[in-house]
Amino acid sequence: MDNLSDALKKLKITTTDSRADSLEGCLDCLLQALAQNNTETSEKIQKSGVLQVFASLLTPHSSCTAKVANIIAEVARNEFMRNPCVDAGLIPPLVQLLNCKDQEVLLQTGRALGNICYDSHTLQSQLINMGVIPTLVKLLGIHCQNAALTEMCLVAFGNLAELESSKEQFAYTNIAEELVKLFKKQIEHDKKEMIFEVLAPLAENDVIKLQLVEAGLVECLLEIVQKTVDSDKEDDIAELKTASDLMVLLLLGDESMQKLFEGGKGSVFQRVLSWIPSNSHQLQLAGALAIANFARNDGNCIHMVDNGIVQKLMDLLDRHVEDGNVTVQHAALSALRNLAIPVVNKAKMLSAGVAEAVLKFLRSEMPPVQFKLLGTLRMLIDAQAEAAEQLGKNVKLVERLVEWCEAKDHAGVMGESNRLLSALIRHSKSKDVIRTIVQSGGIKHLVTMATSEHVIMQNEALVALALIAALELVTAEKDLENAQLVQILHRLLSDDRSAPEIKYNSMVLICALIGSEPLQKEVQSMAFLEVVSKLRSHENKTVAQQASLTEQRLAVES
Repeated sequence: MDNLSDALKKLKITTTDSRADSLEGCLDCLLQALAQNNTETSEKIQKSGVLQVFASLLTPHSSCTAKVANIIAEVARNEFMRNPCVDAGLIPPLVQLLNCKDQEVLLQTGRALGNICYDSHTLQSQLINMGVIPTLVKLLGIHCQNAALTEMCLVAFGNLAELESSKEQFAYTNIAEELVKLFKKQIEHDKKEMIFEVLAPLAENDVIKLQLVEAGLVECLLEIVQKTVDSDKEDDIAELKTASDLMVLLLLGDESMQKLFEGGKGSVFQRVLSWIPSNSHQLQLAGALAIANFARNDGNCIHMVDNGIVQKLMDLLDRHVEDGNVTVQHAALSALRNLAIPVVNKAKMLSAGVAEAVLKFLRSEMPPVQFKLLGTLRMLIDAQAEAAEQLGKNVKLVERLVEWCEAKDHAGVMGESNRLLSALIRHSKSKDVIRTIVQSGGIKHLVTMATSEHVIMQNEALVALALIAALELVTAEKDLENAQLVQILHRLLSDDRSAPEIKYNSMVLICALIGSEPLQKEVQSMAFLEVVSKLRSHENKTVAQQASLTEQRLAVES
């Protein structure tokens, strides 16, 4: 190690004018020492103060530059050396060197910057602000024949692409084109995997999604799927998953999705359809998720339902009823839920038997599946009185809904169960449905739902409760009393923060509840007249009118 101490001393007193060969000797000595014991040598380099000298040695025209950058890359493999490298001012001259033409200098510079900034979002952001992204994309295009440089660029892209601020800069380069070009040349699994690791974070950006679609990435992905679908080799299975996942990600952008849908005639759309009956769970999943993504506007949904997609999804669900794959169940239900949004699709899907297919999953204990099942049924019965009545009289369904209304660990399932209970009443307006819900113990949940923090849910609950009061007050009377509905309505009407529609529906409900003797007594005991008369001067005309009507009703009854 004496040689190392000498080398460090020499470097310390050196200047850029020093003879290149004496400098080279010192640098070689440092590289040898680092190869033998990186940590110890790095500590000595730090203590010697030589890092500051390196900043002046990083010039494009010096023959020592590549070695200096290599030493920096080696010492920066140690976490404790990264801040000293930054403090020594090494980042700006290294960034400058990315513009040089020497491939070895470029490679070592990229390594040095990558190691210094490894795992530090602050330093990576600094690099982005210094404009390294367009420079690196250009390097990838120029040096695509150099495997080591290409790999260096990909590692850098992979690290930088995790940062949101990088994506806007990437979108202004031709990164999509360069990566797709590079991808097409790859044969080895590891190299493809490396490019995938850059593509996935970049494809989260909608502008880049479209650029990747236009650069022909989708065709590459479909080709991989075709080649790997029947293979049981580990690498092929991994590639199939990555390619199909990335395909689904590209469909999350509205423009890229619409471009690939091509009015339902697109070859990509047709290929994705063929994944659904596949025997590969991965492809079934990707196919169902892709359909869910295509089903993000009414036009696409109507086209797909008219062209038989519903049967394909129901067949898929059928294959996963007993001990099925939960992710596939979830994806297929997501697709059906989205397809059921346009009004014209509801009756078609109901007559195709979608409600029955979905009800097979009522036994599921998986909250994501429960959540999608509830959402699908709620979409299907919207304004479909007959279906709402049929489902609302299904005791097994209603009992399960009441059970899920208490799923406190799963707010989504709890909310959707409440909303479906309310929807069954609102869309069926059926006494039988109300009786089923009362007998199953559902009333208290609808009353609690009226206190939700979401106005839409409060409103749905109040409308359902008003229908209960109008159609089956005697049956529900006891439950409404036990759930303290009158006190809750008093609170909603007294609270200035309640939305106008909440105040309106609360007053409509009060007028209906007066038809029950015990509930009427509660109303009288709570000074409702006072609260209601204040609302006669409410800025919302509908609320003010309803307040006058309610006041008259209360006055007559008192």
